Amino acid sequence: MSVRLDGTRNTGFSPSRLFARHNGAIIAILVFAFLLGSVDFISPGPLSYFDVSFLSSGGATSALAAIGQTIVILSGGFDLSAGAVISLVNVVLAKSMDPIAASASIFVWTFAGIGIGMLVGAFNGFFIAVLMMQPIVVTLSTMFIVQGVTLLVMDKPGGFVSPDLGAFYLGDAIPGWLPMPIVVIFAVLLAWLWLKNTRYGTALYALGSDPESARAVGVNVTLTKFLAYVIAGGCYGLAGVFISSQTGSGDPLVGNPLLLSMFAAVVIGGTRLGGGQGGPLGTVFGAYILMLVVNILLVLDVSAYYSTIAEGAILIFAVLAGSLTHSSILAQQLRGARARIAAWRAGRLVSQQEDTDRRLRFSSSANGMISAPQAPFLVRHAETLRYALPAYVGLILVVIVTQIWLGRALFNPGYWNSLLVLSSFLAVLALGQGAVILTGGIDLSVPWTIGLCGIVLAGMVNGSDAALFYALPTVLLIACAIGFANGFGVVFLGISPIVMTLATNGILQGVALLYSQGTPDGFSSPMLRWFMTGKLMSVTPIIFFLIAFGVGAVILLGRTPFGRRVYAIGNSPRAAQLSGIATGRTLILVYMLSAFCAAIVGIMLTGFSGQASLGMGDDYLLPSIAIVVVGGALITGGRGHYIGMLGGALLLTSLQTLLAGTTLPYASRAILFGLVVLVAVLALRDRR
Repeated sequence: MSVRLDGTRNTGFSPSRLFARHNGAIIAILVFAFLLGSVDFISPGPLSYFDVSFLSSGGATSALAAIGQTIVILSGGFDLSAGAVISLVNVVLAKSMDPIAASASIFVWTFAGIGIGMLVGAFNGFFIAVLMMQPIVVTLSTMFIVQGVTLLVMDKPGGFVSPDLGAFYLGDAIPGWLPMPIVVIFAVLLAWLWLKNTRYGTALYALGSDPESARAVGVNVTLTKFLAYVIAGGCYGLAGVFISSQTGSGDPLVGNPLLLSMFAAVVIGGTRLGGGQGGPLGTVFGAYILMLVVNILLVLDVSAYYSTIAEGAILIFAVLAGSLTHSSILAQQLRGARARIAAWRAGRLVSQQEDTDRRLRFSSSANGMISAPQAPFLVRHAETLRYALPAYVGLILVVIVTQIWLGRALFNPGYWNSLLVLSSFLAVLALGQGAVILTGGIDLSVPWTIGLCGIVLAGMVNGSDAALFYALPTVLLIACAIGFANGFGVVFLGISPIVMTLATNGILQGVALLYSQGTPDGFSSPMLRWFMTGKLMSVTPIIFFLIAFGVGAVILLGRTPFGRRVYAIGNSPRAAQLSGIATGRTLILVYMLSAFCAAIVGIMLTGFSGQASLGMGDDYLLPSIAIVVVGGALITGGRGHYIGMLGGALLLTSLQTLLAGTTLPYASRAILFGLVVLVAVLALRDRR
């Protein structure tokens, strides 16, 4: 009799026990075998060794990167910087290799790529493990910082990667029998097997299962978490080396599309989001499952635009399949729905929300009576001013620097008009993304919600003012449907906000590509164009809208029952639920609000530029989070005010304006944004 890594006794071999412990990996292997057989069946001829070699190299990059993502998730974290690290390694190799003396050691370049990845992992690990910051905001900031560094190294595709690297990694370990990509992946899995059976491996699973219990039994939580990001970075670096061998050149955007497939591979492979269960073996088969699905679509002559839709859908279904347990949120929601239906039939169902609103109003009036006379304004709003004021102080400093450096800023009406117009996009996003963050979530579907809504609007309007009257409601209804889908997945299906909105973003990308067939058509109407760029009493009309929007946002979050419910959920979802708040309904409305705001930004961008374009929302993901954090909101929810978020929007836009007037390259903007977010979260984090 032996003892397993998790501390339980192994009383002998049992197929049922084996399946229970490794069901995710076993199911992934079976699905992979089925899909491989399907590819063989629908292909013109039987699979040859060449086909197997081609398939093995096609999924290797995603598999290697997903192994690193698995290690991070096993520790209870997330890493959104993985794709950016792959791009950085790719461009560094392509920029550094000399075509004349390209026969440098393959192992030197391999270790260089792994080393770059580990350095980025150490950067993430320091902020997450040592400074105890949230993985989502740290790795998202790192993603933009690394993307900026990548663009500084190489701003467009090019460079040279030695053919020796491709010959080694894409060749055969045993000619005609064993492709090298399989050997590389097998070697990484062997290294993981060794690591898993060390004290560190035990600590990693313990950390992911229950951090507090792990700390109580003597696990060095800080070191374990730090090393998880370092090791994961090494895997991303190896994936960057491998993709370099495939491309033979550098591309600063080569790793960006891999992020969605990475998470999908991890989930398909049976690793539990939240940590403590799963492993890289299932992840590898998950990566190849995704690759086979794309190949099947290609063989069936289905448009490649469906690939991101397929990846997003597979990610959602895989999460659902892995959570079909009696204690899952989905099962709880189904039991709750049955109970509510039974209560309704028995005539005992009351309007819980009306009762909650009555309680909130009574509480407010009671507090008002108890606290009479009312405290001074500065006392009542001390916390709001404390966290919002730094953004406005920063704004004033940036404007003063702009005046000194460039001139014509501080007392120039044109400067302030331009600043407010350019800030309007982020100011609108601040309400939606800010409301989501106040509840403890995050919305990663903002980029392609903006893009899809802008593309649909431009196509429907096509230069006609009259078409605006039906195009605008249509686009806003589409956005509400997107937000409802996000909220439904988070609330009723129990899917993590990060995973749900990331999957939605991928699906929306595919839908936008299919709708536009890769080339968006149409252009803005003259009225919308005037609204964004014209003049009304020497002021751009959008500024009047921005003022009204800001007043409405302050009232919505600060003076309505909906706003109070948002803050209550962010402070404690369980306490909010016990107090009678319909948390599910509120969260769905929050995600609908976020998508609604993103659609407004898509409409505004279409009017501002005169047309819509693919990827028009990509530049707004980090800024939409940055302005909320810089404005004093707590990234884990429950604290923040729209006034501070508006200050964050003005501050970051003024920084953009200042940078645009200097000789600094465009890539520095992404780096600066990432650093600003990290510093803001570090300075304004809750230390209670």
